[in-house]
Amino acid sequence: MNGKRRAHLALADGTLFEGEAFGADGFATGEAVFTTGMTGYQEVLTDPSYTDQLVTMTAPQIGNTSINSEDDEAVTGRPQVAGFVVRDASPISSNWRSKETLEAYLTRHGVVAIGGVDTRRLTRLIRDRGAQNGCIGTESPDVLVDRAKSAPSMEGLDLASRVTPKTAYDFSEGSGSWRVTPPRDPGEDRPLVVAMDFGAKRNIFRCLVDAGFRVTAVPATTSAADILARSPDGIFLSSGPGDPAAVGYAIATIRELLGKKPLFGICLGHQLLSLALGGRTYKLKFGHRGLNQPVKDLSTGRVEITTQNHGFVVDVDSLAGHARSTHVHLNDGTSEGLDAPDVRAFSVQYHPEAAAGPHDALYLFERFRRLIG
Repeated sequence: MNGKRRAHLALADGTLFEGEAFGADGFATGEAVFTTGMTGYQEVLTDPSYTDQLVTMTAPQIGNTSINSEDDEAVTGRPQVAGFVVRDASPISSNWRSKETLEAYLTRHGVVAIGGVDTRRLTRLIRDRGAQNGCIGTESPDVLVDRAKSAPSMEGLDLASRVTPKTAYDFSEGSGSWRVTPPRDPGEDRPLVVAMDFGAKRNIFRCLVDAGFRVTAVPATTSAADILARSPDGIFLSSGPGDPAAVGYAIATIRELLGKKPLFGICLGHQLLSLALGGRTYKLKFGHRGLNQPVKDLSTGRVEITTQNHGFVVDVDSLAGHARSTHVHLNDGTSEGLDAPDVRAFSVQYHPEAAAGPHDALYLFERFRRLIG
């Protein structure tokens, strides 16, 4: 990265990390977080759940496989992160699917990034002190610290309203040649799933299509009456960014839908289902983000290695009498899944669709299919 401009990542507590600017000019503020994945930086960049966050990659070299036209997770095809932090932005990239370099991609989309950062020190600081706001830029460190301090807290922030689509749309793209589950009988019935899109990843919808569903996504503000008017066989609650407790309109809608159709939720959808059932959520110290998070299925004892991206979690004790815990995170014992059989609903906190990550939990899409019948 020779010839790059000097830049800093400044945290709200005054801690500074020096590096070199790349990507777009300007500055970026957001919650400083880290993700533990050796692969999948394009999926990270385009996951709407990273909205308003400065994402640190713990893998040391990023950009060496460039950017392709297939791995974007946002339906919009645009990066979603507020800013990007890496140890080594590779000056050389090579991959058979490559379309443009990481730096060209970030510049084209206006994403501010910083390389040459001691990401190990930054990750340990976030783990010790908790996630906090930060600012990336080339201005003086004092200015950057002030910008970090004035950035809004993630708690109380409704970001689903920012990333949800403005209108409904049909999704029919399956996994194609990347599919890892057996193909379905082309003559079988294809139940309709209406997905409340709070900032969904494309691969979730691909997995629903692979499981034999027709998928129609609707904005997060869609009423229960409008959803039911589409005569769905099941309802899906998608992933998305921000504080689940701030998305009161969606919680009220889900509460109206309970018991009327089978429901399946992932990540933010899991949290919103829990809130609709009368539970509570709270913010984790630094969240779970990465491709190597261990989760135990309490019914089988099986351990799944999962992809995760969340800063909030469900208080499972608050759901006593309303739902049972089905999965638990083995690192900290937090809730990773619930089942509410009386209303034909279940959900998981982690991402069974991966992208990037392991395929240990793809069975959950088939479970949804069986629940619908």
